[in-house]
Amino acid sequence: MVTPAERDAARRLLADANRVFVLTGAGISAESGVPTFRETLTGLWSQYNPEDLATEEAFRRNPQLVWDWYDMRRKMVSGLGPNAAHYALARLAAQKAVTLSTQNVDGLHQRAGSPEVLELHGNLFANKWLDGCGKCDAATAIPGSPPRCALCGAMMRPGVVWFGEDLPRVASYRTQQAASECDVCLVVGTSGLVYPAAGLPGIARDSGARIILVNPEPSALDDTADVLLRAPAAECLPGLW
Repeated sequence: MVTPAERDAARRLLADANRVFVLTGAGISAESGVPTFRETLTGLWSQYNPEDLATEEAFRRNPQLVWDWYDMRRKMVSGLGPNAAHYALARLAAQKAVTLSTQNVDGLHQRAGSPEVLELHGNLFANKWLDGCGKCDAATAIPGSPPRCALCGAMMRPGVVWFGEDLPRVASYRTQQAASECDVCLVVGTSGLVYPAAGLPGIARDSGARIILVNPEPSALDDTADVLLRAPAAECLPGLW
Protein backbone atom coordinates (compact mmCIF):
# COMPACT_ATOMS: atom_id res chain seq x y z
CA MET A 1 0.00 0.00 0.00
CA VAL A 2 1.52 3.31 -1.11
CA THR A 3 0.54 6.39 0.86
CA PRO A 4 -0.08 9.76 -0.82
CA ALA A 5 3.00 11.14 0.94
CA GLU A 6 5.21 8.36 -0.44
CA ARG A 7 3.83 8.84 -3.93
CA ASP A 8 4.34 12.60 -3.78
CA ALA A 9 7.90 12.17 -2.53
CA ALA A 10 8.74 9.91 -5.47
CA ARG A 11 7.10 12.31 -7.92
CA ARG A 12 9.14 15.23 -6.63
CA LEU A 13 12.42 13.35 -6.86
CA LEU A 14 11.72 12.27 -10.42
CA ALA A 15 10.45 15.70 -11.47
CA ASP A 16 13.62 17.37 -10.20
CA ALA A 17 16.02 14.79 -11.64
CA ASN A 18 18.07 15.48 -14.74
CA ARG A 19 19.44 11.96 -15.07
CA VAL A 20 17.55 8.85 -14.03
CA PHE A 21 19.02 5.37 -13.81
CA VAL A 22 16.44 2.56 -13.86
CA LEU A 23 17.19 -1.02 -12.83
CA THR A 24 14.50 -3.64 -13.37
CA GLY A 25 14.25 -7.26 -12.31
CA ALA A 26 11.98 -10.27 -12.56
CA GLY A 27 9.12 -8.60 -10.66
CA ILE A 28 8.18 -6.23 -13.47
CA SER A 29 7.97 -9.08 -15.97
CA ALA A 30 6.10 -11.32 -13.54
CA GLU A 31 3.25 -8.81 -13.76
CA SER A 32 3.03 -9.67 -17.48
CA GLY A 33 2.84 -13.36 -16.63
CA VAL A 34 6.48 -14.18 -17.31
CA PRO A 35 7.52 -16.91 -14.86
CA THR A 36 10.78 -16.49 -13.01
CA PHE A 37 13.74 -18.62 -14.01
CA ARG A 38 13.03 -21.28 -11.41
CA GLU A 39 9.26 -21.19 -11.91
CA THR A 40 9.77 -22.57 -15.43
CA LEU A 41 11.16 -25.75 -13.90
CA THR A 42 7.75 -27.36 -13.63
CA GLY A 43 6.00 -30.24 -15.34
CA LEU A 44 8.43 -32.20 -17.51
CA TRP A 45 11.24 -29.92 -16.40
CA SER A 46 10.73 -30.35 -12.65
CA GLN A 47 13.40 -33.08 -12.48
CA TYR A 48 16.13 -30.61 -13.46
CA ASN A 49 18.11 -28.06 -11.49
CA PRO A 50 18.89 -24.66 -13.05
CA GLU A 51 22.55 -25.68 -13.19
CA ASP A 52 21.51 -28.59 -15.44
CA LEU A 53 20.09 -26.21 -18.01
CA ALA A 54 21.91 -22.89 -17.77
CA THR A 55 25.64 -23.49 -18.00
CA GLU A 56 28.01 -23.98 -20.90
CA GLU A 57 28.98 -27.35 -19.46
CA ALA A 58 25.35 -28.48 -19.45
CA PHE A 59 24.92 -27.34 -23.05
CA ARG A 60 28.01 -29.20 -24.21
CA ARG A 61 26.87 -32.30 -22.31
CA ASN A 62 23.30 -32.33 -23.64
CA PRO A 63 22.77 -29.57 -26.22
CA GLN A 64 19.31 -30.71 -27.31
CA LEU A 65 17.97 -30.72 -23.76
CA VAL A 66 19.17 -27.19 -23.08
CA TRP A 67 18.09 -25.87 -26.48
CA ASP A 68 14.61 -27.38 -26.13
CA TRP A 69 14.18 -25.81 -22.70
CA TYR A 70 15.06 -22.36 -24.00
CA ASP A 71 12.83 -22.92 -27.02
CA MET A 72 9.96 -23.69 -24.63
CA ARG A 73 10.66 -20.46 -22.73
CA ARG A 74 10.77 -18.46 -25.96
CA LYS A 75 7.39 -19.75 -27.03
CA MET A 76 5.96 -19.00 -23.59
CA VAL A 77 7.25 -15.42 -23.48
CA SER A 78 6.37 -14.63 -27.10
CA GLY A 79 2.71 -15.04 -26.21
CA LEU A 80 2.92 -12.39 -23.50
CA GLY A 81 3.20 -8.62 -23.74
CA PRO A 82 4.45 -5.54 -21.89
CA ASN A 83 2.39 -4.24 -19.00
CA ALA A 84 1.62 -0.72 -17.83
CA ALA A 85 4.95 -0.45 -16.01
CA HIS A 86 6.94 -1.20 -19.16
CA TYR A 87 4.99 1.45 -21.07
CA ALA A 88 5.38 3.95 -18.24
CA LEU A 89 9.16 3.58 -18.32
CA ALA A 90 9.15 4.13 -22.07
CA ARG A 91 7.22 7.39 -21.52
CA LEU A 92 9.70 8.46 -18.84
CA ALA A 93 12.54 8.03 -21.34
CA ALA A 94 10.73 10.43 -23.66
CA GLN A 95 10.74 13.09 -20.93
CA LYS A 96 14.07 12.62 -19.16
CA ALA A 97 17.62 11.43 -19.74
CA VAL A 98 17.06 7.80 -18.72
CA THR A 99 19.40 4.83 -18.71
CA LEU A 100 17.43 1.61 -18.37
CA SER A 101 19.26 -1.57 -17.36
CA THR A 102 17.44 -4.84 -16.88
CA GLN A 103 18.21 -8.24 -15.44
CA ASN A 104 15.38 -9.65 -17.56
CA VAL A 105 15.92 -11.47 -20.86
CA ASP A 106 12.39 -11.25 -22.26
CA GLY A 107 12.67 -8.11 -24.40
CA LEU A 108 9.46 -6.59 -23.01
CA HIS A 109 11.06 -3.18 -22.41
CA GLN A 110 11.98 -2.94 -26.09
CA ARG A 111 8.52 -4.05 -27.16
CA ALA A 112 7.04 -1.29 -24.99
CA GLY A 113 9.20 1.30 -26.76
CA SER A 114 12.10 1.90 -24.38
CA PRO A 115 15.19 2.89 -26.36
CA GLU A 116 18.68 1.48 -25.83
CA VAL A 117 17.89 -1.04 -23.11
CA LEU A 118 21.02 -2.40 -21.44
CA GLU A 119 20.46 -6.14 -21.02
CA LEU A 120 22.71 -7.35 -18.22
CA HIS A 121 21.78 -11.01 -18.66
CA GLY A 122 21.38 -11.10 -22.43
CA ASN A 123 18.25 -11.72 -24.49
CA LEU A 124 16.17 -14.88 -24.64
CA PHE A 125 15.42 -14.36 -28.34
CA ALA A 126 19.03 -13.76 -29.41
CA ASN A 127 21.47 -16.45 -30.44
CA LYS A 128 25.23 -16.72 -30.74
CA TRP A 129 27.72 -19.37 -31.74
CA LEU A 130 29.69 -21.61 -29.42
CA ASP A 131 33.27 -22.03 -30.69
CA GLY A 132 32.33 -20.67 -34.10
CA CYS A 133 34.74 -20.37 -37.03
CA GLY A 134 34.12 -16.64 -37.51
CA LYS A 135 32.05 -17.18 -40.62
CA CYS A 136 29.01 -18.66 -38.88
CA ASP A 137 25.79 -16.77 -39.52
CA ALA A 138 22.12 -17.38 -40.23
CA ALA A 139 22.93 -18.42 -43.80
CA THR A 140 25.26 -21.20 -42.66
CA ALA A 141 22.93 -22.54 -39.98
CA ILE A 142 21.61 -26.05 -40.42
CA PRO A 143 18.23 -26.35 -38.63
CA GLY A 144 18.18 -28.57 -35.59
CA SER A 145 18.08 -28.66 -31.80
CA PRO A 146 20.37 -26.78 -31.70
CA PRO A 147 21.20 -25.51 -35.19
CA ARG A 148 24.78 -26.07 -36.33
CA CYS A 149 27.07 -24.22 -38.68
CA ALA A 150 27.41 -25.96 -42.05
CA LEU A 151 31.00 -24.72 -42.35
CA CYS A 152 32.49 -25.82 -39.03
CA GLY A 153 29.83 -27.72 -37.09
CA ALA A 154 29.70 -25.17 -34.27
CA MET A 155 26.50 -25.15 -32.23
CA MET A 156 24.17 -22.18 -31.97
CA ARG A 157 23.38 -21.31 -28.33
CA PRO A 158 20.91 -18.95 -26.63
CA GLY A 159 22.18 -15.39 -26.25
CA VAL A 160 21.73 -15.28 -22.49
CA VAL A 161 24.25 -15.12 -19.66
CA TRP A 162 24.66 -18.54 -18.12
CA PHE A 163 25.89 -19.35 -14.63
CA GLY A 164 29.63 -18.77 -14.42
CA GLU A 165 29.75 -16.35 -17.35
CA ASP A 166 30.66 -12.67 -17.23
CA LEU A 167 28.09 -9.98 -17.91
CA PRO A 168 28.27 -8.31 -21.34
CA ARG A 169 31.13 -5.81 -21.12
CA VAL A 170 29.51 -2.83 -22.80
CA ALA A 171 26.18 -3.20 -20.99
CA SER A 172 27.96 -3.66 -17.66
CA TYR A 173 30.24 -0.65 -18.16
CA ARG A 174 27.44 1.66 -19.30
CA THR A 175 25.24 0.49 -16.42
CA GLN A 176 27.86 1.21 -13.77
CA GLN A 177 28.58 4.58 -15.34
CA ALA A 178 24.88 5.50 -15.33
CA ALA A 179 24.54 4.40 -11.70
CA SER A 180 27.44 6.62 -10.67
CA GLU A 181 26.20 9.68 -12.59
CA CYS A 182 22.44 9.68 -11.98
CA ASP A 183 20.40 12.02 -9.78
CA VAL A 184 17.78 9.36 -9.07
CA CYS A 185 18.06 5.59 -9.13
CA LEU A 186 14.70 3.88 -9.69
CA VAL A 187 14.78 0.18 -8.77
CA VAL A 188 11.80 -1.88 -9.92
CA GLY A 189 10.93 -5.48 -9.12
CA THR A 190 14.30 -6.88 -8.11
CA SER A 191 15.13 -8.90 -5.02
CA GLY A 192 18.59 -7.41 -4.61
CA LEU A 193 20.13 -10.86 -4.22
CA VAL A 194 21.85 -11.30 -7.58
CA TYR A 195 25.21 -9.59 -7.93
CA PRO A 196 26.71 -7.56 -9.47
CA ALA A 197 23.36 -5.96 -10.33
CA ALA A 198 22.35 -5.83 -6.66
CA GLY A 199 25.28 -3.54 -5.95
CA LEU A 200 24.20 -0.86 -8.43
CA PRO A 201 21.83 1.05 -6.09
CA GLY A 202 24.69 1.25 -3.61
CA ILE A 203 26.93 2.77 -6.29
CA ALA A 204 24.23 5.33 -7.05
CA ARG A 205 23.70 6.16 -3.39
CA ASP A 206 27.42 6.53 -2.72
CA SER A 207 27.59 8.95 -5.66
CA GLY A 208 24.88 11.14 -4.15
CA ALA A 209 21.77 9.86 -5.92
CA ARG A 210 18.40 9.38 -4.26
CA ILE A 211 16.92 5.88 -4.40
CA ILE A 212 13.30 5.03 -5.22
CA LEU A 213 12.43 1.37 -4.72
CA VAL A 214 9.27 -0.18 -6.19
CA ASN A 215 8.49 -3.69 -5.00
CA PRO A 216 5.37 -5.26 -3.47
CA GLU A 217 7.56 -7.64 -1.47
CA PRO A 218 10.42 -6.98 0.98
CA SER A 219 13.85 -7.09 -0.63
CA ALA A 220 17.51 -6.92 0.34
CA LEU A 221 17.59 -3.36 -1.02
CA ASP A 222 14.90 -1.87 1.21
CA ASP A 223 17.38 -0.21 3.54
CA THR A 224 18.98 1.71 0.67
CA ALA A 225 15.74 3.44 -0.35
CA ASP A 226 14.93 7.09 0.23
CA VAL A 227 11.40 6.32 -0.94
CA LEU A 228 9.98 2.80 -0.71
CA LEU A 229 6.84 2.13 -2.74
CA ARG A 230 5.36 -1.17 -1.62
CA ALA A 231 3.15 -1.84 -4.66
CA PRO A 232 3.15 -3.68 -8.00
CA ALA A 233 5.01 -1.74 -10.67
CA ALA A 234 2.13 -1.73 -13.17
CA GLU A 235 -0.07 -0.15 -10.51
CA CYS A 236 2.50 2.29 -9.20
CA LEU A 237 4.69 3.60 -12.02
CA PRO A 238 2.09 5.12 -14.40
CA GLY A 239 1.12 7.69 -11.76
CA LEU A 240 4.65 8.90 -10.98
CA TRP A 241 5.23 11.05 -14.09
